[in-house]
Amino acid sequence: MPAPTLPDSSTAADVAIAPAASAAPEVAVASPAPPASAWGLLGVLSLIWGTSFILMKKGLVVFSALELGAARVSVAAMLLLPFALREIGRVERGRLKWLALSGTVGTLIPAFLFAYAETRLASGLAGVLNALTAVFALLVGALLFGQRLTGLRVLGIGLGLAGTVVLMLLGGSGDAASPTGEAGSAWYGGYIVVATVGYGLSVNVIKHRLHTLTPVAVTSLLLLLIGGPALAYLLLGTGFVHKLATVPGAWPAFGYIALLATMSTAVATVLFNMLIQRSTTLFASSSTYLIPIVALAWGALDGEAFNLWHAAGMVVILAGVFIIHRAR
Repeated sequence: MPAPTLPDSSTAADVAIAPAASAAPEVAVASPAPPASAWGLLGVLSLIWGTSFILMKKGLVVFSALELGAARVSVAAMLLLPFALREIGRVERGRLKWLALSGTVGTLIPAFLFAYAETRLASGLAGVLNALTAVFALLVGALLFGQRLTGLRVLGIGLGLAGTVVLMLLGGSGDAASPTGEAGSAWYGGYIVVATVGYGLSVNVIKHRLHTLTPVAVTSLLLLLIGGPALAYLLLGTGFVHKLATVPGAWPAFGYIALLATMSTAVATVLFNMLIQRSTTLFASSSTYLIPIVALAWGALDGEAFNLWHAAGMVVILAGVFIIHRAR
């Protein structure tokens, strides 16, 4: 999900991130427009990930943030285990460290951080803050992967952030803000900021270090590497099983978590990795600009605050997306 200027295809030549020593002058080449299939994937991902925040909110009615995060990763890993076992023998051992890094900072840690943030934040506001992924992917790409920033793309990201700030400042709070009914706390948004830094790093690692692997291989293998520790913690370090057996409403709450793991973690991660390979990381990351619209809509249906200022903020975000996509 996020925002640097990365290569426009997934071939080995395109992902060379440091300029090679050469006597030939540097020639600027315009990035090709994303294919129609990339736009379709972007829309589907926005719907899936935009819905994930309300699913977390429903799961947190019964389970703690740590239980939700561990269950989410564990279920997703088990769903893709057959694919991981098929792919593990085909992957170079040197790539496992990059898979582990991407899985840890881009899936495992954010699963806990987002859940913990939503104990005191409205789900719609959590979806809005998720758009910060675009900024950190851009910064990581520029700082660690030698990506070039253009003025128009920086402007587009600035507009996206401006719209995000409007939405964040006017985010819903009060009785419907959190699963526990406690008033929201803007400070809890800091956990999401940290999570989006991880997303930004993970996106760049996938594009630059794992681009030759198929989306299914990347997703299943990184979940294999982080799923074992998550499952062990869930079963041995939490009261998850006891709650399932004794707490009223635990199974419906787990149903929300299972749906979250299936669609938002397993299926959507495959689709997102596919999108990265079919377009640029910048384009793939722009799904985070559309996610707040879906998240706020679900939040409004669940009684969270929504007003004309939210609509204005979303218009600014979409204007930023348009500029980013048109910039060269």
